[in-house]
Amino acid sequence: PLRRAHLLLSPPPPISREQGRCSPSSSPVPQISCPGSRLNLSAIMQASDRFNINSQLEHLQAKYVGTGHADLNRFEWAVNIQRDSYASYIGHYPMLAYFSIAENESIGRERYNFMQKMLLPCGLPPERDED
Repeated sequence: PLRRAHLLLSPPPPISREQGRCSPSSSPVPQISCPGSRLNLSAIMQASDRFNINSQLEHLQAKYVGTGHADLNRFEWAVNIQRDSYASYIGHYPMLAYFSIAENESIGRERYNFMQKMLLPCGLPPERDED
């Protein structure tokens, strides 16, 4: 027990010049902090990552209809999810065959039912309060 405490309290071994050097070619993954440096780059990387993620999200939302936007409410989001699901069921024949077997209907009838459900997948929209 005394020996373990001594190992825990002992200072770390000195870092040689080769160990303390950070080079971009040493690893394909970007280094957050170098072993020999006192500069903490995690705060800087977080701010730039946050900006990058937000700009990518805005780009996707502008490019594709189903990814939503800032003013999307819960009902519209649920309608998008349901319609995407039904479109996927119709477009993938094995899934359509699975549903037709499970419900004991023909494949054409299941396709028709899914297309009918795509019209109002979540029922009528809720009434909006006019401000």
